[in-house]
Formats: sequence, structure tokens, C-alpha cells
Amino acid sequence: MRFYFDNAATTPIDERVLEVMIPLMRDGYGNPSSTHAHGRAVRSEIESARKKVAQLINATPSEIFFTSGGTEADNMALRCAVETFGYQRLITSRIEHHAVLHTSQYLGEHGVELSFVELDSDGVVNYEHLESLLKEEKSTMVSLMHANNEIGNLTDIQKVSDLCKEYDAFFHTDTVQTMGHFEHDVKKLDLNTLAASAHKFHGPKGAGFIYVNKNKRIPAFIHGGAQERGLRGGTENVYGIVGLAKALELSYNEMNEDRAKIERVKSRLIKRLKEEVEGVTFNGMSGDLNNSLYTVLSVNFPERMDKDMLLFNLDLKGISCSGGSACSSGAATGSHVLAELDRDENQAAVRFSFGRFNTIEEADYLIDTIKEFDRVNA
Repeated sequence: MRFYFDNAATTPIDERVLEVMIPLMRDGYGNPSSTHAHGRAVRSEIESARKKVAQLINATPSEIFFTSGGTEADNMALRCAVETFGYQRLITSRIEHHAVLHTSQYLGEHGVELSFVELDSDGVVNYEHLESLLKEEKSTMVSLMHANNEIGNLTDIQKVSDLCKEYDAFFHTDTVQTMGHFEHDVKKLDLNTLAASAHKFHGPKGAGFIYVNKNKRIPAFIHGGAQERGLRGGTENVYGIVGLAKALELSYNEMNEDRAKIERVKSRLIKRLKEEVEGVTFNGMSGDLNNSLYTVLSVNFPERMDKDMLLFNLDLKGISCSGGSACSSGAATGSHVLAELDRDENQAAVRFSFGRFNTIEEADYLIDTIKEFDRVNA
């Protein structure tokens, strides 16, 4: 038996999501761009999914565009906004997901001025510094993620949105880690673009969406067809789109129940780690239940516990977790997020992340396994 604590990388697909995808895989083979009955039936499924997503986040269907995931949506938002509106400067942070950070660096190499908002020692955004940057008279866009995928820090995106509106800046936020775990009301937020990915809320991989405020339209990102109202050419991932909508609907309907269950698991881990594993600390705000993403706990283990051996041992004992962002696993360099926090490199940093299927019993097994590793290797 295996125990899965890497939900920030990807979540297990919910069986109820598969139940709506499989019949469509079997029978919904028409091309949604075709005008015959087979095509119209599949087009209807896509538009029903679009309406459902729009309803859940309080958007209009015309503001929802389906993508292959969060990375594409982030690229689309940043690159197309610069192309369309000619922004001179992009404000972001040094601990963004690489989908934003690398895209920002690309834009910086092509004439856009990059500014990085200051962070405190825990990686929390300095909103006063952000406002001081926005006060400068430059055509500006801002990209700040709602929650950090490695350390679970939450950004007050309502505050950022209000500042951007006051200083007439374009605001994009990556909600890949929070969509399906927090309620999002895009009318209340009054932002310009938002990115999300289905496989982070128990939906299928390869399906995501971008919200584009109707008052700030952007041009096509992928050319070649009129799909997604001309914004993204290519035959739609129908099964993924329908699965995404179902997964998001389930997440919204069961959010309070799921959150309470996940917080109990995270709380148990924090409590037992503090009490039973000497020298443990937590990265960013992840150890603060009231001020962090409740699905992520980033743990620093003491120097005596080698990270690679710890991860190897956990894997042997049937436990899946991450030494950092899964998007960067296998890379020669370490975590850019932890490096920015100036963490002690002698400590082993491990990320445990949770979903609706984790239990207290699994958390206890995890702690017992860590304690046994610590005892044997002391």
C-alpha cells in the first residue's frame, strides 16, 4: 500500500470525475468544430463546462478560455498582455512558479523592465513596497501568485487587485494551488487574468483555464484555428475540459468538508513533528495553520537527517512526497524559492501536501516512519 503526500504536484483524479469523462471518451468522438450532429453534441459538452466554470467563479462564459494547464495560461496572460497593451514594466516576485518567473525573464530579455517586489524573511509580500513601485509613472502589469506551491504562502490578491486598480496596472494571478481549495469571485477581485489547472483539484492532467476580464481582451496565443473564440487554436481537449468542470464543481460543493479534513491532517503533522522530531522547523508560513495554504507543509529537518536518504526511505516505506516543486525535480539546481528565503542548506527540506483523500491514520504512519528513520540514522 502507498500513501500519497504530494498533492501540490498533482492530485489523484476523483472517481466521480472519471464517471463523466469515460462515456465521452467512448462516444463523444466528434470534432467540436464540425457542424454535424456528432460535432454539435461535443460542442455542447464544452460550452456546458464553460458555463459551469464561469458560474463557480462568478465570471461570464465569454471570459473563460480552456488551456492545457496553468503554465500555458500564465504564458498566455503575460505575453499577450504585453503584446496587446505595450506594458513597459512587469512587477512580480522572485518566488513565483517558473511558469511566471521564466516568462517574466523572457519578457525582460525583450525590452520589458522587470521589478521584483520585496519579501520578508518568510517570503511574505511587502505591500508597501508594491505600492511604491506602482506609484512610479510607468505602464505596468503585475503578476503575483495566490499561494506559493512550495512553501504555502498566501498573497492577499484582493489587496493587490485594489492597488492595481488604483494605479491603473494590469493584474494577473496564478491560482493553480488555490483554485478548488478557496472560493474565487472574479467580479469582487476585479482582476484582469487568472490561471488554473484541473489536476490540482482532483481533475485530469492536461486541462486548465484562463479567465480574461472582458474589459481587457488579449489576442490569440496559439494560432491555427478559431477554437476558444480565436484565442487558442487547436482541437479542444474535450474529455479534459468536461473533467475539469466536474472536478471544480465537486471542489466547490465539498470545499468546507474537504478543508476541515485536510486541516486536521496538517495540524496532526505539525503537532507531532514539533513534539517528536527534535530540530524541525517550517519554511515560509506553511507551519501557521491560520495564515498559509492548508494543503501544503514545507518542513526543514535537522542536519542529521540527509534529505535524499530521507526521501528514499519514505519512498521505500510507501510514502510519496517531494523535496521541492515537482516541476523542478531532477534539476541540478535547488529550489529557487528556498534559496530566496536564505534557508540553511544543511537542513533537509521536504514538502508534504494534502488532498481530500488523506487521513489522520496516514499522517500518523508518516510521522512514525520519519521517527524510525531518525532513530536508525542518529
